[in-house]
Amino acid sequence: MLWEVDIYPAEGQPDRAARGISADAADFGLAQDLRVTAAVGHLIQGELSHDDVSRLARELLADPVVERAIVAPVGDASLATLPLPKGEGTGQVASPRFRLVHVLPKPGVMDPVAQSTLSAIRDFGLEAEAVRTLRKYWLGDLTEDRFRLLLTKVLANDAIEQVIVGPLNFERLEFGSEYCFKLVRVPLSGMDESALMRLSREGQLYLSLAEMQAIQEYFRALGREPTDAELETLAQTWSEHCSHKTLAGRIAYRGPEGLRRFENMLKETIFAATQEIRKARRERGQEDWCVSVFEDNAGVIRFDEQTNIVFKVETHNHPSALEPYGGANTGLGGVIRDSIGTGLGAKPVCNTDVFCFAPPETSSDTAPAGVLHPRRVMKGVVSGVRDYGNRMGIPTVNGAIYFDPRYLGNPLVFCGSVGLLPRDKSHKAPQPGDQIVVVGGRTGRDGIHGATFSSAELTSQSESLSGGAVQIGNAITEKMLLDVLLAARDRGLYSAVTDCGAGGFSSAVGEMGEKIGAEVWLDRAPLKYQGLSYTEIWISEAQERMVLAVPPRNWPELSALCESEGVEATVIGQFVPTGRLKLKYGDQEAADLAMEFLHGGRPPVVRDAAYAPTETAALHWPAALAHSTNFSDQLLKILGSLNVCSKEWVIRQYDHEVQGGSVVKPLVGASNDGPSDAAVVRPVLSSRRGLVVACGMNPRYGDFDTYHMAANAIDEAIRNCVAVGADPERIAILDNFCWGDCERPETLGSLVRAALACHDLAVALGTPFISGKDSLNNEFRFTDAAGVKQTIVIPPSLLISALGQIADVSLAVTMDLKHVGNVLYQVGATKDELGGSHLALVEKLAGGHVPKVNALLAKATFAALHKAIELRLVRSCHDLSEGGLAVAAAEMAFAGGLGARIFLEQVPNQLDLTALESAATANSPSIINALLLFAESNTRFLCEVPQDAVGHFESMLGDVPHAAVGEVIAEPKLQIVNVDPANPFHVIDASLTDLKEAWQKPLRW
Repeated sequence: MLWEVDIYPAEGQPDRAARGISADAADFGLAQDLRVTAAVGHLIQGELSHDDVSRLARELLADPVVERAIVAPVGDASLATLPLPKGEGTGQVASPRFRLVHVLPKPGVMDPVAQSTLSAIRDFGLEAEAVRTLRKYWLGDLTEDRFRLLLTKVLANDAIEQVIVGPLNFERLEFGSEYCFKLVRVPLSGMDESALMRLSREGQLYLSLAEMQAIQEYFRALGREPTDAELETLAQTWSEHCSHKTLAGRIAYRGPEGLRRFENMLKETIFAATQEIRKARRERGQEDWCVSVFEDNAGVIRFDEQTNIVFKVETHNHPSALEPYGGANTGLGGVIRDSIGTGLGAKPVCNTDVFCFAPPETSSDTAPAGVLHPRRVMKGVVSGVRDYGNRMGIPTVNGAIYFDPRYLGNPLVFCGSVGLLPRDKSHKAPQPGDQIVVVGGRTGRDGIHGATFSSAELTSQSESLSGGAVQIGNAITEKMLLDVLLAARDRGLYSAVTDCGAGGFSSAVGEMGEKIGAEVWLDRAPLKYQGLSYTEIWISEAQERMVLAVPPRNWPELSALCESEGVEATVIGQFVPTGRLKLKYGDQEAADLAMEFLHGGRPPVVRDAAYAPTETAALHWPAALAHSTNFSDQLLKILGSLNVCSKEWVIRQYDHEVQGGSVVKPLVGASNDGPSDAAVVRPVLSSRRGLVVACGMNPRYGDFDTYHMAANAIDEAIRNCVAVGADPERIAILDNFCWGDCERPETLGSLVRAALACHDLAVALGTPFISGKDSLNNEFRFTDAAGVKQTIVIPPSLLISALGQIADVSLAVTMDLKHVGNVLYQVGATKDELGGSHLALVEKLAGGHVPKVNALLAKATFAALHKAIELRLVRSCHDLSEGGLAVAAAEMAFAGGLGARIFLEQVPNQLDLTALESAATANSPSIINALLLFAESNTRFLCEVPQDAVGHFESMLGDVPHAAVGEVIAEPKLQIVNVDPANPFHVIDASLTDLKEAWQKPLRW
């Protein structure tokens, strides 16, 4: 029997889901005030009576206080009747005026609520064969074309969901049929070049011709054809996502620095920087606090005498483009498992996330086929990260959002996790004879080809061709998995652990057994449903799974521990000292590969790269701006621009208090709504030592020079850490490169140029890279309405994530103004650097000089300011970045509820006044005012210092550029006086109410 339980809001309760659909329909221009009735439902299959199902509806599925349920067999007429409130009739069968729509997960797509429901039904002493969830809508008047657009743009995502218009008409839930083993061999030996590349593309292997030929020669030498599992294993292991083959390739680079040849670009730039820093510290007799870098799932650094800290930031871009909720949901779940899978297992203590979207007001008409609207992408991504982190009880404490039209085809989703690891559990080593144990979720078809798919560019067909690469997570399963693993770690029950992420068992077992050898028994893997082939089992990226190396003597205890916590654990193989990877399904052999070829046989990527930065041109000043005496409108525009405005709508959905360690929150100030520079977390509640989490990124600078874009990102990330009190001598950083197609020499050249900056800045600042990740081929190909082939390429995007430390969290500083009469200091000098700035963006100004970093001065500035903060001389501190001094002052003022008065003549600067005065369109005082207000020069801070601490503060700064520029005032206004003391007037005079409203309004959803 197949039962349907529909749950509607109770009489008098708001239909929030319906309101959301109506609002989305209006946002997309499909209908204004669309009439919608919405319900959630469960399909329950089993030998259950009506009374049984009614009890489940009443006691399990619906809240009788605010909800009502309708229970009937699928196909019953009552389920096809529009439920109306009392007084509006007795219901009516769906008609052209109200159409009934069901949205269900496609068979094989992860359905976490259904899984939990099935388990809960057993707790009631009842048995159900299967459960499936659904959403149900009654839609009012819509034309046929708008109705179809509503289905695809708002109600359902074809990558993971099916839409049924009208009543449901099936009698059973189908999830799979029994699998009969059949070995598949791929006739590779006779293929020519075109056939090899067709197989690579159509088989979603996404390997190059040289790689396909290397595989072909390997099996020719063996005298046989590869099995499909062998070919898939090589494709996963050799994918860009898993092997980072472009960054680690041989590159002949020609740029402003001249010609340089790299044998391994990644090792010779970013890796090399860390090694140089560590060596220099050891030579100076200083502590090398890096523990494990670029060798485990996450970087590991020292924290205190008992614990280390792990940090990893991953990208999940392509899946999030197809299915924003599931892509972001599993992106965060995956990076959390990176922490859990580092050493012998870290406890996650906080999360961070950074997103890049096209503007949400993008017209629906401009989105190509296969592209989800940016508003839908943004809402899905935010809710995916929210649900996973909140449900696991991990605070999301830091992040950022960037908007650019070039992210329309490829949104970027960065998810990061920080974990706490006992010092004696920081390394792992599987041993010969260890059993291969999978713990956690079951294996299904979700996520198949995820690693190879992430290495390819997207097209308008990706949604239909690669829907299987999308996964849906179950945070509750991962929380149970985390708890049992930490208990097993502390009992010493396993010798190694890794997450089952990209490539599934293929990557997890293949990497763990690289130095030993492994034999895997695929028929023993627990499955979500029947019918998976041996290859699907092997490469599935189904979520919430970890792989352990368990000594046989410990298996009984581990098994009992997992069973006691309701976590599934199964032995699926053994590490054997053969140097080979063997896969079996029952008595049949499905694969036999030499580990040496799997991990060392890929031919190196050999590419040319070239880069020429954009020629520097003077900023073009329109006459109105060049002669302006008031810049309040420009400040309001910048505060209200998407890249600067408040992200409160996002932040407040995240739990940043859980675990009780949050010290400096994402929002701070008198009303807890000001933008914090960084988060401060106390991971060990018995200690006052804290972690600082921050980030830096500015893709617009890459339009000028990716070297300075990268340098700026590093400076900004460290600047944000120092602003809240982090010790600049104890900051580690991570790189995440998201680029376009690096087979083009100019695109690869721009990446190499950025990597060189990463090396130079990291070494100069003594700030090591400890981990990183790249995501290439972030391009979207489509054919427009005129039949012309088009490509949307993301801007070169480098995220730098920073992890700092603070000796005592009581030293932490926030950015909100604290006390009337305190003195405001600008630390760091302002330069003629408005290229790529937010002033240039909102005023559509071309040209200008991109901000540059003076690394030696930056190092001295960070050290001096940290010393002043450590001596408690600074009451508030805010870095000067997007929007420059004017925006920083506005944010500090309205966050603290106190006014500020600033005098531009006192701002420390390195402006070439002669050059400015000779500019053809220049009214030099106006241009100087604009530069001092809005330039985005690096390594600058605005600090609030008590009057009685001024002398001591200045002595701490020494030769670092700094000056007292103003004061905190009681009047709730921001007043900034022009640069000419002989003719003083307010170039900005704005109320805090107006400034704050401009900042909060754009994303007040």
